[in-house]
Amino acid sequence: MAKAKTSFFCQSCGHSTPKWLGKCPSCEEWNTFVEELIETNTHPAEVWKDKSRTKSQVKPKLLAEVTFENTPKLICSDPEFNRVLGGGIVPGSLVLIGGEPGIGKSTLLLQVALSLQGPKVLYVTGEESEQQIKLRADRLSTKPTNLYILTETNTQQIFKHLIELEPDLIIIDSIQTLYSDQIESGPGSVSQIRECALELMRFAKESATPIFLVGHITKEGSIAGPKVLEHLVDTVLQFEGDRHLIYRILRTTKNRFGSTSELGIYEMLGSGLRPVTNPSEILLSQRDEASSGIAIGTLLEGNRPLLVEIQSLVTTSNYGMAQRTATGYDSKRLNMLLAVLEKRGGYKLGTQDVFLNITGGIRVDDPALDLATCMSIVSSYEDKIIDSSICFAAEVGLGGELRSVTRIDQRIAEAEKLGFKQIWISKYNLKGLNYKPKEIKIQTAATLLDVIMNIWRQK
Repeated sequence: MAKAKTSFFCQSCGHSTPKWLGKCPSCEEWNTFVEELIETNTHPAEVWKDKSRTKSQVKPKLLAEVTFENTPKLICSDPEFNRVLGGGIVPGSLVLIGGEPGIGKSTLLLQVALSLQGPKVLYVTGEESEQQIKLRADRLSTKPTNLYILTETNTQQIFKHLIELEPDLIIIDSIQTLYSDQIESGPGSVSQIRECALELMRFAKESATPIFLVGHITKEGSIAGPKVLEHLVDTVLQFEGDRHLIYRILRTTKNRFGSTSELGIYEMLGSGLRPVTNPSEILLSQRDEASSGIAIGTLLEGNRPLLVEIQSLVTTSNYGMAQRTATGYDSKRLNMLLAVLEKRGGYKLGTQDVFLNITGGIRVDDPALDLATCMSIVSSYEDKIIDSSICFAAEVGLGGELRSVTRIDQRIAEAEKLGFKQIWISKYNLKGLNYKPKEIKIQTAATLLDVIMNIWRQK
């Protein structure tokens, strides 16, 4: 056995150095170096590979000589999951999914494994027992599937079972619980996470088996472990949402096999996660009576146009300083729009408490919601109701002008599909407008005041 040697690893980025440093030269973080023991007696690839097999020598090829074949993908019964991954699960891909504790990462992957009736799936868990997974699977589905459960955290033992079983899909829950005999540090350390990820990546690429890794996140919201973990994998998925609300959003921040602009929306129920095929319907609340302070705006989340309801409440402040509270909306953006309304519109909002809420529990940052936000605030301030058949799609500048927004055709088509009769846009969007509406009427304006005067004139 080779002599174990000591090295220092940065807990933020994974940078290694033979001695301790106060500041990491790679990520420039302070006091992040931790001493760990490493061994180099056996290469990790030799742990699972059959030594009798000889790997063919790779030679350089001309680009014109490279052949391309469309690899068949594993298609799940979940359309949202397929969309986020780029059309399905690619063979040999390494996918990392992160999220807050209790958000539903294990539930989502177990649900995906149960939906695959034909392929052989191995679920490796280091955090839960077999009985816990059985109880969750019974709650999600009662259909018999080709799903195997393995409670193991040692990668060498896991690879032995992989060679015997030969699964078509592997799920690791989670990467922070795995450890390799090649590294003497504890599970969850930088060197262990990096080593285990490298071993799994070699196995996935050389055996063409897709592997899903569950990763925990830090207090700052980033995936725990070295940054090199996100560089190694092919796809990084982020499962977001408030654990106290029922809606979850699955985003992709890195995808070598598809677009990074796609997202999936789920509804957390007692029977599992339900894919939401039409998110606009859940983001628009159903009311018996119309009320002031409500406006409908268009939103682009990735490549999907959505319509979202913005609620505002403007009341007289009883304290020395007026309150500005926004839920699901950027507070700085709200303060800017309030300043525009006070300067360009003449509304005295300096002594008013303003509360803004985005329905559905999602966070939005699309500038096209500026006009709808302003109309919602003015509606609550004047206590006048905006017709529920009217929606808005325009950015508001500091001069009170309406600026054009991107992909206006998709926004208008989504509003027309949901039954809206009018949509207010900037007149500068007419230049690139190719959509021919059938039932919805397109209203244009140059300034915010023009929209306010016309809306109230219609009333």
